[in-house]
Amino acid sequence: MTAVSAEGQSPAPVDPPLDCSFCPRLVALRQELQTAHPDWFNAPVPTFRSDDDAELLIVGLAPGLRGANRTGRPFTGDYAGDLLYETMIEYGFAEGSYRADPQDGLQLRGAMITNAVRCLPPENKPTGPEIRTCRPFLLSTLEAEAPSLKMVLALGRIAHDTFLSALGLRRAAYKFVHGARHPLEGTDLVLYDSYHCSRYNTNTGRLTPEMFQSVFADMRQELSA
Repeated sequence: MTAVSAEGQSPAPVDPPLDCSFCPRLVALRQELQTAHPDWFNAPVPTFRSDDDAELLIVGLAPGLRGANRTGRPFTGDYAGDLLYETMIEYGFAEGSYRADPQDGLQLRGAMITNAVRCLPPENKPTGPEIRTCRPFLLSTLEAEAPSLKMVLALGRIAHDTFLSALGLRRAAYKFVHGARHPLEGTDLVLYDSYHCSRYNTNTGRLTPEMFQSVFADMRQELSA
């Protein structure tokens, strides 16, 4: 598969430029926040990679206002990161200490983390066109890691859907269900599903730490087999 830019002309880089201008609504919010919070990252958040070959790619929806948009690292600075990184450390996908700070020294092991949309959307809700516009960067990320990548974890239905669309696969053939495992036709990849590890989902009981850990336990067992 070949990733193309949002204008369909040439291969896209793995991460958008910090001044990416493809989505006017997201650019307007970014500029507003750059004025209000000049010490924040306030730019497209790059993929967080391990030093070794990644076998697992975790795909979220988009940066959070006071999380990745502030810190510049996916799932860093808000509750979702607390649960995600604690679980990754427990199952050997990360090591070190997570302190909600990109300078905390946390290292990924055989894993990488990205978002379907790299810029903060208003009210944490990207539009369909914004999701499609950012899709080439997801494809480029996949291509860059293709030799080693074996597994993808989609955090939430939108991440699940946009990943399938990026690969040109029919969504109806792979229903989003928490804990589901989907071998993807025409690829060597397996897609796992989990509810997003947001505070809303955990506070409402839709996702418990035990449910989240169960998905990671299944992935670790498969990768270790």
